[in-house]
Amino acid sequence: MRFPTIAHTCLLAYTSASLAESIPPDHILWGEGGRPTTLDKRQQASATPTSTRVADSACTNGPFTRSCWSNGFSAATDFDEKWPTTGKTVAYNWELQESTCNPDGSDSRPCVKINGQFPGPTLYADWGDIIQVTLKNSVANNGTGLHWHGIRQLGSCPQDGVPGITECPLAPGDTKTYTFKATQFGTTWYHSHFSSQYGDGAFGAIVINGPASSNYDYDLGPYILTDWYYKTSWQQGLLAHNNLQTGGPPPNANTILINGTNVKGSTGSYAKTQNLIKGKRYRLRLVNTAADNTLRVSLDNHNLTVITADLVPVKPWVTNSILISVGQRYDVIFTANQAAATYWFRASAVAACASSNDSPDALAIFSYKDAPNQNATPSSSAGSLPQDCNEPDNTNLVPWVKNTVDQTAFVSQVETLDVDISQTVTTNGQNIVVWSVNFTAINVEWQDPTLEYVATKNTSYPSAYNVIELPKEGIWTYWIIQEPASTRVPIPHPIHLHGHDFYVLGRGQGVFDPSSSPSTLTWQNPTRRDVALLPGGGWLAIAFPTDNPGAWLMHCHIAWHVADGLAVQFLEAKDQAPLGDSAWKDGCSKWTEYQKTMKYPKTDSGLKMMMRDSSF
Repeated sequence: MRFPTIAHTCLLAYTSASLAESIPPDHILWGEGGRPTTLDKRQQASATPTSTRVADSACTNGPFTRSCWSNGFSAATDFDEKWPTTGKTVAYNWELQESTCNPDGSDSRPCVKINGQFPGPTLYADWGDIIQVTLKNSVANNGTGLHWHGIRQLGSCPQDGVPGITECPLAPGDTKTYTFKATQFGTTWYHSHFSSQYGDGAFGAIVINGPASSNYDYDLGPYILTDWYYKTSWQQGLLAHNNLQTGGPPPNANTILINGTNVKGSTGSYAKTQNLIKGKRYRLRLVNTAADNTLRVSLDNHNLTVITADLVPVKPWVTNSILISVGQRYDVIFTANQAAATYWFRASAVAACASSNDSPDALAIFSYKDAPNQNATPSSSAGSLPQDCNEPDNTNLVPWVKNTVDQTAFVSQVETLDVDISQTVTTNGQNIVVWSVNFTAINVEWQDPTLEYVATKNTSYPSAYNVIELPKEGIWTYWIIQEPASTRVPIPHPIHLHGHDFYVLGRGQGVFDPSSSPSTLTWQNPTRRDVALLPGGGWLAIAFPTDNPGAWLMHCHIAWHVADGLAVQFLEAKDQAPLGDSAWKDGCSKWTEYQKTMKYPKTDSGLKMMMRDSSF
């Protein structure tokens, strides 16, 4: 195991016992209600611009009533407190296989695919369904495992899919079944949290049908945005690690893909959306699955109405473009109100966010049904779009369901954790530079996941596991994530939390001042999501309640950064944490046996990117 210098970001932790009375006692019990109605993607009706916030048990979901769902459930339902029980299990059987990919027509390279698809198959379910995915690992010399990004896994921590924390990796030839309940609704994605598989094709979209905060006619489904490299992610991760040693940038991506395709030079193909009907409103589900690139998305000549940030419905907000950090999702609506023609849909790498791409613009073609030629190359232009790295704030992303964050103990119970680029010494005596939290670069051991420590009541966690214990339920926790301006690499970081979403209290440049900065924070109905952007050389303030026992990773979602250690894990109410069953234990036994003769050793944090494959 090799590990380097430590990148500095400061986390200030606050906790408050005052939440204990405000969290309902049945907070993690299954909700009640009937099966919801599936969204109708092709219902012919005109749309209206707004929806009621009032739950109506008699209304059903349709183009005029998207805020409704069924049996009293609606966009106004607080999904922390209740959700439907459909009595339905949605089952999938997937196989991860080695393959080759050539998504822009430039050149083929080794990759992995799920069921032969790149990106992987989209998982569809309804709000309140049980989701069951059986995964077979047919990759010859790597383990695997799937994380269900943004899914809170209430009461089901062993299903979170993080090798070394919530499970052992799935050994070659082995099969595992993940089972969890869809207590949330909206758009998200799944991806491998093991090895180079995430950047090499082991990812796909998740659509959980449910209500919405604005009306629309047609749901166009997921638009999966990703960066693509002509070398494997293991090779690119090694380059990024080596460049970090001298303060250099990571390697450029070669292109950006929209739903797995793009044009590079004279090769490849554009993703196309055709037959837009003038006057109709269309829902797009935008997902940034990139390894490194923050993207700005727009549709020429059309405004976008944002209705969901990650899995949280928001008050409709109109913009001409949206900044999407790695791991984030936005559901947006546009109205087909322009001349019948073809238009460019754009996903562009944002240089101000330290994103680097040889082909900074990915393009797709949107065409109206009455256009003279639906396959014509668009002549539209992007117009004037922002060039900064400022993601939407609390004035734009206002949650549809209103909540207040208790601030009474915020200042009095502050703790400090340092996160930065640091230097460490490997087992062979080599000095290397890494990203770290609390001056420690996380480094988990796949055969000894954190939940196994919990099961055996072993509290001697290795220091490199970066465990932060949150022993009590019903408590607000507050975190100031600080990247010092003096750091060698002051760049933005998309911070993602497993097992929870969180409230974004605020952010700013420079150093968070405990005496003056709290007055700038938002406590009444702040933005809520599971990935938020930490400004380069600045701070990000978040809060979440302890209401989901288990071991939960919090990390930068730039693949190179988490591979080099930028992560912590919260061990929440460990005495109440759900533990793995006999199948979980059997999977660990198979992995431990396989690891004895494993061809390629682990060379990074264990959470992403740098495990070699025989074909790479």
